[in-house]
Amino acid sequence: MNRHILYIINPVAGTRTKKDLEQFIEKNTKEKGIPFRILSSVADGDYSFLYKIILEEKITDIVVAGGDGTVSKVVGSLMNFEPINIGLNFGIIPCGSGNGLAYSAKIPKQPAKALEIIFNGTASAVDGFYINDKFSCMLAGLGFDAKVAYDFTNEPKRGLLTYIKLSLKNFFSMKLHRFEIQTEQMKFETNAYFISVANSNQFGNNFTIAPKASLSDGLLDVVIVASPNKISFVVQTLQQLAGWNKLSGKVTKDANNKPSSPIQKKRGIIYFQTEKLNIVNHSLAPLHIDGEPAETADELKIEVKKKCFRLIQP
Repeated sequence: MNRHILYIINPVAGTRTKKDLEQFIEKNTKEKGIPFRILSSVADGDYSFLYKIILEEKITDIVVAGGDGTVSKVVGSLMNFEPINIGLNFGIIPCGSGNGLAYSAKIPKQPAKALEIIFNGTASAVDGFYINDKFSCMLAGLGFDAKVAYDFTNEPKRGLLTYIKLSLKNFFSMKLHRFEIQTEQMKFETNAYFISVANSNQFGNNFTIAPKASLSDGLLDVVIVASPNKISFVVQTLQQLAGWNKLSGKVTKDANNKPSSPIQKKRGIIYFQTEKLNIVNHSLAPLHIDGEPAETADELKIEVKKKCFRLIQP
């Protein structure tokens, strides 16, 4: 198959300078004899203008040099574009602050190694999901982590240390939010510091928020940190990141023959898998999608989109 690669470089993603990245990509792709084109990312996140380029230039692969937010916006913009269903492949050169999707797919952060995967890897179909009408490629969150994401976007300096600093700053002012959760099997209300809905096992920077998550199992992993206090929040979150908390058990029926939720309140973590769920966001907790602040809503309908795009992996 004759390949034609379109590279999209986010010049402000992460901490690494992009000064030499474009030249590196040009040199190595020319050496492989593969036709290519390089574009910069767009601020509004709308990549529907690529439709014409893909068709006219017979693009076979779109490679994003950026973070999860850029990947999500590029893929989401093309989700209803027919070529995505007939073999258009996506690749990642991780340049973001978290790079959760890339790390979950075993794509290393070093540009040379990531580019080698673009040239020699295998494209396979992976899942994404929708939050109302917004696409996510790997992770969305409500509450504490979304507030950190909002502050993070306003920082002139990115990276893990900045994220840790902002997490500590927000820890002392964080508050519980009231949510109502509903799936096809259960319905319950809970107070929580944050909710993560994940297609990837990554929080970013190799922190594992949902250890059982898979990019292609057709399920969303839902992690609700319902700890009663901040000390418990720290303990339970660390246990979740360490992979010590197990998935909740099967849903059972109560005395009135109604589904009962698989909540183990004493643990402070509710962790389950589902194909779709509704969240009533009573206190309008802030929302992030793939690490980027997003407009929140009082009700969020979330549903997996199975094997919706082809990702080049090792």
